[in-house]
Amino acid sequence: MTAKNIEAAKEAFGRLLEEQLARVEEMKAQGGFLDYQALDQIVIGVCGGDGIGPAITNEAERILMYLLKDEIASGKVLIKTINGLTIENRVAESAAIPKAVLEELKTCHVILKGPTTTPRKGDPWPNVESANVAMRKALDLFANVRPVCIPEQGIDWTFYRENTEGAYAVGSKGVSVTEDLGVDFTVVTKQGSERIIRAAFEFAKANHKTRVTAVTKANIIKTTDGMFLDTFREIAKEYPDITADDWYIDIMTAKLVDEKRRKDFQVMVLPNLYGDIITDEAAEFQGGVGTAGSANIGKRYAMFEAIHGSAPRMVKEGRAQYADPSSMIRAAAMLLNHIGYVKEADQLNRALAVCQGPDAALKVTGREGGATGADFADYIMKTIKEM
Repeated sequence: MTAKNIEAAKEAFGRLLEEQLARVEEMKAQGGFLDYQALDQIVIGVCGGDGIGPAITNEAERILMYLLKDEIASGKVLIKTINGLTIENRVAESAAIPKAVLEELKTCHVILKGPTTTPRKGDPWPNVESANVAMRKALDLFANVRPVCIPEQGIDWTFYRENTEGAYAVGSKGVSVTEDLGVDFTVVTKQGSERIIRAAFEFAKANHKTRVTAVTKANIIKTTDGMFLDTFREIAKEYPDITADDWYIDIMTAKLVDEKRRKDFQVMVLPNLYGDIITDEAAEFQGGVGTAGSANIGKRYAMFEAIHGSAPRMVKEGRAQYADPSSMIRAAAMLLNHIGYVKEADQLNRALAVCQGPDAALKVTGREGGATGADFADYIMKTIKEM
């Protein structure tokens, strides 16, 4: 029995290697980044997801329509709603993203996506892959960009998390060899490492940053993290005006809470799993994951989302309308900036700072007695109008 199990595991591993080598060839053949301003029309897809996703995404969509009303009227921008990315539909098709939804997503240039449910062990849903992970792979959104800026604390961080490799690349394709042995895999490629690391350095160069830091565990995970770190050191030589250093993930999590040292960090580039963990930690400094948005950038597509989950309990308790839409609104600001509407993005970010500040006229608490998401979106738009 064990010999058969080992052979089956070998076959599964072989298929995985073939898939990843094919992906390497696809990366080698890629062209440059899409120029949005050269397009006759920019198509923005709005995909609510499930749980509280539709409620908070709707408020961000309202704000986008308010800020881009002239562009929408002229036809330069088209906003289209994409329904169906729900856990029920995904389970019914046994797919991370239903086929029709994925086809619709591919007709867009940029996507504003609400949270989606990822089943965990013990949940009533079967083991379908994360829709986020699947979308990043299907649209090749290799750079997850998460900014955290708190001037009064001296914090101005930008995280470049590799989005399509690492421990998440084949997270649903681990092998249960026997009832006593399970094996998962982590994947790193030279091409995948190069493009995320170069993107981090290019961002630093364009935004007058002076330091880029690689975060790995290359002293222990020697092959994959070692390749990522070696690639970082090679690329760093091309940017002599930028200080390049590296830290291990465990000590980096400590240094971010060190009030003296954390001010030194500027741009950080990390493999997938480490980036997921440390950006949630970083988001706590600006009010928690409920307030943070993130960008997922590829050469052809880009997707913007909240970094928190779908909060099904809020829906079950009838509180979805009280969910804080700040994360999706912040993601909408990142989307605007990405497609070239810098002025509108700045207006939205400044309005968020006012509406989340100590003198804000209302507060979203997630419960009755606090403002609804619609109230907060109205407050944002009123603040923009009065600027």
